[in-house]
Amino acid sequence: MKILTTAILLVITLLAVPVISYLFGTSPGPLEWQAISTLVIILAIVVAYSFIVGEFTNNNSQVDKLWSIVPIVYTWVVASYGDYAPRLVLMSTLVTIWGIRLTANFALKGAYQWAFWTGEEDYRWEVLRRKPEFQPRWKWSLFNLFFISGYQNVLILLFTLPTIVALQYLSVPLGILDYLAAGLMLFFIAYETLADIQHWNFQSRKWAKISANEELTGDYKKGFLDKGLWAYSRHPNYFAEQAIWVCFYLFSIAASGQWLNWSIAGCLLLIVLFQGSSSFSEEISAEKYHDYTAYQKTVHRFFPFGRKSVKQ
Repeated sequence: MKILTTAILLVITLLAVPVISYLFGTSPGPLEWQAISTLVIILAIVVAYSFIVGEFTNNNSQVDKLWSIVPIVYTWVVASYGDYAPRLVLMSTLVTIWGIRLTANFALKGAYQWAFWTGEEDYRWEVLRRKPEFQPRWKWSLFNLFFISGYQNVLILLFTLPTIVALQYLSVPLGILDYLAAGLMLFFIAYETLADIQHWNFQSRKWAKISANEELTGDYKKGFLDKGLWAYSRHPNYFAEQAIWVCFYLFSIAASGQWLNWSIAGCLLLIVLFQGSSSFSEEISAEKYHDYTAYQKTVHRFFPFGRKSVKQ
C-alpha cells in the first residue's frame, strides 16, 4: 500500500500546490491565458495518447518517451505567442538542448522503435504492475490514468510555465539573472550528461560480461555504479534534472522581479516526484544488490556534498 499511498499524495499535491502558488505574483492576463489554453489542449491529447497506448500495449513508458519532447513543444508554442521575444527564445533554446540530449540518452536504451508504441519499458513499471495493491487489472488502469498518464503529464506542463511569466513581461530586457540561469542550466545539462555516460558505460560493460559468461569481479560483481559522480551522489542525474528546472524558474524571476511567483509550482512538484521515484528505485536496488544498503549509508541521495559520516 506504500506505493499507492505515495501516488495518492502526489496527486493531492498536484492539485494543492498550483492553487496555493497562484496566490503569489501577478496573475496571467488575456494573452497568457490564450497561450495556456493552447497548452492545455496539447496536454489533453498527450494524456489521452499515453493512457490509451499504455493500456493496449501494456507498455507504460509512453510518458517516459514524451518527457523530453513535449516541453520543447510547450516552450516554443509560448514563444510564438510572444513573437519570439529574446527571453522566450533563450528559454526555448535551452529546453530544446535539454530535450535533444535526454531523448538521445533514452534512445540508447532502446526506448524508441519504428513501431512507436513499442520499445524498452522502464523496469519499474513491470515491478509495480506485479504488486498486490494493483490487482485486479482495473486498479492498474486507474493508476495509469491518474498517475502515470495524468499526474506526470500535468507536471511536465507545470515546470515549463515560467515561460508564461516571461510572456507576461515581454518588455523587460534580458539581464544578469537571465544569463546566470542560462549558464547554470547548461552546466547541469553537462553534469547530467556525464552522469548518464558513466552509468551507461558501467552497465554496458557489466552486461557484456554477463552475455559472454565472464566472471564478474570488483565493481561489476557489486552490480551498481559507485564511482565518478556516483561516488558523491546516489542519483547525480536526478540531482541535475531537478536543478535544471529550478534554474529554469529563475527566468520568471528575471522577467517579473518577483522571487516568489505562481510558476514555482512545477519545479517544486518535480522535486517531490523525484523523492518518491528515487525511493522506489532504491528499494529495488537494495533487494538486488547486497552492498547497496552500505552505499546508501555513506553517499547522499542527491546533493554531491561528499561522503556521509557513518556512526560507529
